[in-house]
Amino acid sequence: MITQRPKGTQDWFGHNMALRTEIEKIGRGLAAEYNMKEIITPVFEHTVLFARGVGETTDVVQKEMYTFTDKGDRSITLKPEGTAGAIRAYLENSMYAEPAPAKLFYVTPAFRYEQPQSGRLRQHHQFGIEMIGSESPLCEIELITFLNTFISRLGLKKVRLHINSIGCPTCRKTYNDALLAYLSKYENDLCGTCRERMKKNPLRVIDCKVPSCKEIVKDAPRTVDYLCDECREHFDELKSLLDAMGIPYEIDTGIVRGLDYYTKTVFEFVSEDGFTLCGGGRYDGLVHEIDEKQNIPSVGFGCGIERIIYFLEKEGVELVNESGPKLYVGLLGKEARADGFKLVRDLRDKGIVTETDYMDRSAKAQMKYANKLGAEYVVMLGSNEIASGIVKLKCMADGSEEELKLQDLVDVMSGK
Repeated sequence: MITQRPKGTQDWFGHNMALRTEIEKIGRGLAAEYNMKEIITPVFEHTVLFARGVGETTDVVQKEMYTFTDKGDRSITLKPEGTAGAIRAYLENSMYAEPAPAKLFYVTPAFRYEQPQSGRLRQHHQFGIEMIGSESPLCEIELITFLNTFISRLGLKKVRLHINSIGCPTCRKTYNDALLAYLSKYENDLCGTCRERMKKNPLRVIDCKVPSCKEIVKDAPRTVDYLCDECREHFDELKSLLDAMGIPYEIDTGIVRGLDYYTKTVFEFVSEDGFTLCGGGRYDGLVHEIDEKQNIPSVGFGCGIERIIYFLEKEGVELVNESGPKLYVGLLGKEARADGFKLVRDLRDKGIVTETDYMDRSAKAQMKYANKLGAEYVVMLGSNEIASGIVKLKCMADGSEEELKLQDLVDVMSGK
């Protein structure tokens, strides 16, 4: 067991690490273009934050959280998602005193005890954005536009935007009554979890993954038919803005998202086979749920890094081309070490990716090693080359050699 990682986790190295780094680089670069600021919150929080913020009726809180009691007899939970911690940090650090809206992004590990599946592990990583302080549907448009561009820069093509509105507490009560009346007719056929959800939060039954429950709820009342005037106006303006922006979308009344804090807009980017890449929406009541003295609207999304990699692999997108070093400097004998490594340092200082020998290999073995590394050029440095000040630069692609002064090598490589 000591050499086996825990179930639902993975080690990051090689191609996957390069892929993850590139995904984060694209996300961070785009966030800078949108004037979004990075936030890092603790990997664990007080359990009550997630119980109140995420929702006690959710699968996340009921079944999936990694919760433990620390040495101070406090209940602590590894973060299952990024939003609640970001909102807590926003409140604790009085970010509401700054000009609104706050535009925060994060790349964070998240932990959920669930059955590992493609693109979702027990420890996974989320790229997310929170916009806090505005009720305007322009915030949803900002995030959807961001995601459209993000998805495009990743090279993904087979993904489409799905949207829905699940209303607010005002119209949700009317809807819940209608939904409860419908579900009551099938109560004995629902799973045990859904029978419990009916009494606490009937909307969560819509999100059940049990096949028999999915069959029952396919004809259940939908939130869009029970929206109050304010929620209807918000949803209509959102659709109008999407049309004006030329962003295609599909109204999907089955989207309710898996967390209790959502209100009004919910959205997902979905593949052709119905697999969700990322999702988010508006949660105007979340701040108040965490701090009853505050009532600040917010909207955001979360996107799993592992889920993105799954989609890239499924579409056959090559996001990174892993190239070898620009130059391999071979060291022939101990007498070449000092001058050789000084040369390596000077090349690296100029931004030239350079590799050398650390294993006292023979000249032949070093050439094989340089070839395995994928080096573009090779130069071998020994006592003769140091004494004469002349080296041969070999191009590995065609085998051609160029003789040049050792003192000119850095400048020559800078131009290649």
